[in-house]
Amino acid sequence: MILVTGATGSIGRALVRHLAAGGVEVRAFVRDAERGAALGVPYTVGDLDEPGSLDAALDGVTRLFLNSGGAVPADGEQPMVRQQKAAIDAAVRAGVRRIVKVSVEGARPGGRLAQGAHWEIERHLTASTVDRTVLRPNGFMQNFVTGAGSFTADGDLIGHHTDAPVSYVDARDIAEVAAALLTGDHESAETLVLTGPEALTQTAIAAQLSTVAGRRVGFHRLRPAEMAEALRAQGLPAPFADDVAALWAEVAEGALAGVTDTVPRILGRPARSFAEFATDHSDELRSRLTP
Repeated sequence: MILVTGATGSIGRALVRHLAAGGVEVRAFVRDAERGAALGVPYTVGDLDEPGSLDAALDGVTRLFLNSGGAVPADGEQPMVRQQKAAIDAAVRAGVRRIVKVSVEGARPGGRLAQGAHWEIERHLTASTVDRTVLRPNGFMQNFVTGAGSFTADGDLIGHHTDAPVSYVDARDIAEVAAALLTGDHESAETLVLTGPEALTQTAIAAQLSTVAGRRVGFHRLRPAEMAEALRAQGLPAPFADDVAALWAEVAEGALAGVTDTVPRILGRPARSFAEFATDHSDELRSRLTP
């Protein structure tokens, strides 16, 4: 039995469906019953901040997929750290044999935003007695569908001022790698960086999105200070905006341009390209790109 947390997110939805299609016994851990039912697999309603609900969900589980979204901390604390540490401890108590955790590329002590939070969780997982694999994906292609900071109100692309390339990865590939690690005999205690097959500039991505949208998708370049100012104008806390700006500067210097062989090595096929992603999500992208 595999328990999937974050089951209604981009990775989690793809993972539970992939596991179910392969005949694997899977249980989704969700906060909303309606969204859980839509997954088409057995699910348990609970919350990572409610230990009792997590203990119940872990009954009979042998492997855990650990993933949960971060939040904008109002007081400097990232709730994800508390929640995922508690989940790891609960899994150990329940006799879970393997945990596959989704982290983030660039996780490190003192890192900005989720980087530092994931590093702290990774250290807690490493100190546990359970077999584990940490996945550090690069930027998600799916962010271009959700619009997570990717577009202006007019449907044009936002990017950093240098237009340095990023090797975006498809969340479906992350899910399939996780499935292979959860169901197979791959080595544990690994930290794996997941990327797409190529690093693309925002200019190149805007050109591909223009084809999908049937119109020219513009590209707005922002320097780090401009990004911080835009976030503060939206009402976000200044420390959060400053951390985003610092990460923005790292990306502008090429921090997310590397390409790894993790996806093809584990799945035995090439990682999905941005062109494949755009084709598969053309309807959603056209809706997002329509002003």
